[in-house]
Formats: sequence, C-alpha cells, structure tokens
Amino acid sequence: MNSSRIAELAARLPTAADVDQAAERLAGHAVLTPLLRYPALDARTDGRVLVKPEIFQRNGSFKFRGAYNKVVSLAAAGVRAVVAYSSGNHAQGVADAARLCGLAATIIMPSDAPAMKIANTRALGAEIITYDRRREDREAIAERLVSRNGAALVRPYDDPAVIAGQGTVGREIAAQSGAIGMAPELVLVPCGGGGLTAGCALALEAALPATQVRPVEPAGFDDTARSLAAGTRLGHDGTARSFCDALLAAKPGELTFPINARLVGPGLVVSDAEVAAAIEFGYRALKLVIEPGGAVALAAVLAGKVDCRDRTVAIVLSGGNVDPEIFCAALAQGAAGS
Repeated sequence: MNSSRIAELAARLPTAADVDQAAERLAGHAVLTPLLRYPALDARTDGRVLVKPEIFQRNGSFKFRGAYNKVVSLAAAGVRAVVAYSSGNHAQGVADAARLCGLAATIIMPSDAPAMKIANTRALGAEIITYDRRREDREAIAERLVSRNGAALVRPYDDPAVIAGQGTVGREIAAQSGAIGMAPELVLVPCGGGGLTAGCALALEAALPATQVRPVEPAGFDDTARSLAAGTRLGHDGTARSFCDALLAAKPGELTFPINARLVGPGLVVSDAEVAAAIEFGYRALKLVIEPGGAVALAAVLAGKVDCRDRTVAIVLSGGNVDPEIFCAALAQGAAGS
C-alpha cells in the first residue's frame, strides 16, 4: 500500500469521540442492553464473567447500532435510498434504520443465509436480492446498484460511522462495569470484518485503558487472528466451512485492521463443536438463545481459550438470530459433546 493511500485511510479512522457522538444519536433508538453475571458461568470458569447480551438489541443483534449511526447521517445529508450487503444481521439493522429514517433499502444477501434473517429483513420493508456467495461478488453487485439507482452504500464494517456505532457496545461495558466496581481485564468480542472489535477497542482505550480487547473467530475464518500475528491484512482461501454465518468475512477491513492492530490483543479461534457446546450451555444454564456467530466469545471462555480464574472477563453475545433447525442441531451436538 502506497503512502498516500495509508494517509487517506488514517484520515478516515474514527475516534472515541465519534463513539460518543454515535451514543448520542442512538439514545432512544437502540436498546441499552444490560451487563449480566450468571453464577453458573462463574462456577464453570472459576472467574467473574460479565455478559453483554446484544441478543436483546433491536433486531436481535448489535448491528443496529452501526447501521443507524450511518443511515441517520445519510438521511440528514439528503440521501433517500441505501444499499447494503449482509448475511443477515447487518441487513436487518440497515433495513430497520432505513425504515425509521424514511429511506428505501435494498439488501444483497447470500442465498444460503438463514431463512429467519432473510424473512426478518424483508418484513422490515427492504427489497432483497440474493446471490451465490461462492460464485458471485456481493460488492460488485452493490456497486452496480449504487451507480444505477443513486443510492448510498452502507458497508457492514468498513465505514467510520458504522465502526463508531458498534463501539457503543464497548462504551456501555465500560460504564456498566464501572457502576458495579468490576472493570474487566479482558473483553472478548466476536469478530468477522472487525467493526465491533475496532469500535469496542476505541471506546475501551478511552474509558478503561488497562482492559485488553481480544477478537474471537471461527476456525477456518481466523483471518483477523492471522493478520494480527503477521502485522498485515490476510484473507482465507474460501474452502473452509462454518455454521457461524455472521463471521465469514473474507479478510479484515481496511479501516478496522489498523485500529485492531494498534489496540487489540492476539486473536482467539474456536471450532464449530466448541460453539455448539456454548450454544447448548447458553440455552440450558443461562436461558439464552444465541446464534452461532454470536456465541464464539462464550465458546472461548467455556473451552478455556483464556484463563478466567480469579479474573473479571467481559464477553459480548453479538446476536441471537438463528433458524430453529440450526439451533436444535447445535443443542443436540453440544449435549452429545458434553
């Protein structure tokens, strides 16, 4: 990457102040999700685990935060239509934000996305265009729509306003943990393209500088973990498979990676079997419905990927939108494994 491109990207990176501004925009629209503690989880890990359940957020995912922060700014600038691509949670967030702001929304979704996510996005008033994620380029489809319709593109993670909106999760963790006198040593965050990780890292650097943020990814899609270790953006070869549909980004974002490379700790990787066990534990012991991608941070603590003993660790459950068939299969697999 040449020096001018690096300078251009650096100028676009959001800051903790942008996260604060996003929190002001989201007030009264996003749900202030709680920070919970479960005796069963503390006993299992021998630690103090604080759970941030974004499964209780609008549309069942943290994605509403970034989507609304971006879409409301576009509406203020006179934009009347938006385009987005997503496997489902960003799709719902953009569709809902566009509905609230009076904008038309077209969402490009993989044909194998969970049926619930497609149905929920359509119910929010968006037009759905499906594509084959292994043969077609969703970004190329989006660019054609934008150029043809004059709409604005709302990227799922590589956008300053989206990153700042997602960062309100970390901002709330800092405030809520401070209110109970339990500042976490670690915050584990599900990671796809890195927007939630980057936003949380910005917020926590400002509020809790001693706290370390660590991204968690599914095996085979650990491009952020490998990129952090290598010091440069790396992708994956596309041959791996995982049921964590929300976390299958091809490589870290151009904007998210510089933030994460500076602020977050080494990446963590969990298998689908470990995620299934976390989903089963979440349902049985915590009484929560968590989607596969949303359960990876819980999987990391349950599988011992980090030592929680006598430590305070916060985890983000990033979403709860899961088809019944996938959820039931995960419960069965998790129960069999335990």
